[in-house]
Amino acid sequence: MRYHILTTDYDGTLASDDRVAPGAIGALKQLKATGRKLILVTGRQLEELKSVFPEYSLFDRIVAENGAVVYCPATLEIQLLGAPPPESFKQLLKKQNVPFVVGQVIVASWEPYQDAVLDAIRSTGLEYQLIFNKGAIMVLPPGINKATGLHHALHELHLSEHNTVAIGDAENDNAMLLAAECAVAVQNALPQIAGIADWTTDKPYGDGVVQLIDRLIANDLEDLDLCLSRHYLTLGRQMDGSPFRICPYGEKILLAGTSGFGKTTLAAAFIEKLVAKAYQFCLIDPEGDYQELPGVLTIGNSSQPPPVSEVIDLLTKAEENVVVCILTVPLADRRDYFKKLWHAVAELRRATGHPHFIIMDEAHHLMPREHSSGPVELPEDFNSFMVITTRPELLDRELVKKVNTALIMGEVPDQAMRSFTSLVAEEITLPPDQVLQKGDVMVWQKSHPQPRLIRSDMPVPLLLRHKRKYATGDMGYNSFYFNGPAHRTNLKASNLLMFIQMGSGVDDETWSYHLGRHDYSKWFRNSVKDEKLALCAEKIEGEALNPYASRKAIFQAIAERYTLPA
Repeated sequence: MRYHILTTDYDGTLASDDRVAPGAIGALKQLKATGRKLILVTGRQLEELKSVFPEYSLFDRIVAENGAVVYCPATLEIQLLGAPPPESFKQLLKKQNVPFVVGQVIVASWEPYQDAVLDAIRSTGLEYQLIFNKGAIMVLPPGINKATGLHHALHELHLSEHNTVAIGDAENDNAMLLAAECAVAVQNALPQIAGIADWTTDKPYGDGVVQLIDRLIANDLEDLDLCLSRHYLTLGRQMDGSPFRICPYGEKILLAGTSGFGKTTLAAAFIEKLVAKAYQFCLIDPEGDYQELPGVLTIGNSSQPPPVSEVIDLLTKAEENVVVCILTVPLADRRDYFKKLWHAVAELRRATGHPHFIIMDEAHHLMPREHSSGPVELPEDFNSFMVITTRPELLDRELVKKVNTALIMGEVPDQAMRSFTSLVAEEITLPPDQVLQKGDVMVWQKSHPQPRLIRSDMPVPLLLRHKRKYATGDMGYNSFYFNGPAHRTNLKASNLLMFIQMGSGVDDETWSYHLGRHDYSKWFRNSVKDEKLALCAEKIEGEALNPYASRKAIFQAIAERYTLPA
């Protein structure tokens, strides 16, 4: 199962005119009966929500005040992700005759009082942010929004955004939708929200949520997979220069070939793609070759074998990637060790959806074709894996039959490819006397059985701390400021996530002003230091698109390069 969590907004999505229809309540109960978790993410204050929605306890977590408050109905525990507003700020708003209400963290007001609110923020020296929502203004501490609140709730549940489908309707749902693996808009959603969604329902409000739930129960949204190309992982370039990309879910990859032709390099590049997109992986390392991966936990070493229970304890935390070093496990025992490990990992996957990828180096030691204890029994849901070997014919036949993508490298690629295809009973036509250079890859896919040649990507050391800072941290003086032609506003976007949040809420004149000045591409290049994103933005800025289309294009370009939250 790919989607273990349904996350929904309340007003304008699940609810209409404050209330949730009985049909939607019934659908939520049906979905929960499948073992999935429910998270409600709303701009409302918690007590106000409880008063209008008595069935709130259906949800495993409630994220209130637009991400600032996380509540567990089962334990009644409340966590505040920000500090309450200072008295000086509230008094200044009163002095300026600004209507507002105060929650545990949030201060809420309405348009057109945003300028007065900004003046109060400047006068008190606070770094508060403004988030817009259909005429409402939400004032929150920096870095707090629906995505950060959702992330905190998922962390408590040991779950991942990559196993989450989120549905919403308004500007303040932007960050939440971009953070989720699958973003859905109800039929009544604002155009800019429908523009970033992977799918928009045919029905409005709670009926749209019911429509989503029905598809989740029917096929786990399998029919939406092709809409999620923003998550695809690029492994190299085809001969015509176009990217070769794979889906991060359901791929069963064989990487085979002789040593010295870039097999390890391609594996390292693939691992970097997983890390950059925040997909959790578990890598079984028989030779101790992967112990120096930055930001990755290693269990087991040259003197201590890794206990399976400790591996699972680490993998339970969705944000942790784990290398399992089995250097001290005797060669004859590795198959049995892997069998125990795989069954434990499979159980965790069924419960949570992660780890998202299993990588098996020297896989012929872990799942050999012949073994005294017989073949490994592979469950139907054994997917999202990469097996690495020098000789595919040495692998367990049932494992090879599951492969849907083969990446062949080395001196005799035609021989290795024929060896593989004979095992899966596929007929292929290979070019005569094919010679591969180092880094060249011959690709076979079940969906594209004619072999292709690609040039594999090279791994680049990831500056993960800085990448995370640009996505969700505080860039300080390098932040982007939306002020518009008359400098009526001065809205600070302290990172890419806040840039999307603020950009969704500013008026078309302000957005177009910065677009025409090429401010977006300049910021991406000079402050975010992402040349590819800057070039993409330059192209969009030069295409004379309307505000809606240019917003959608730039937001999607960011989402394709950064997982939000990191």
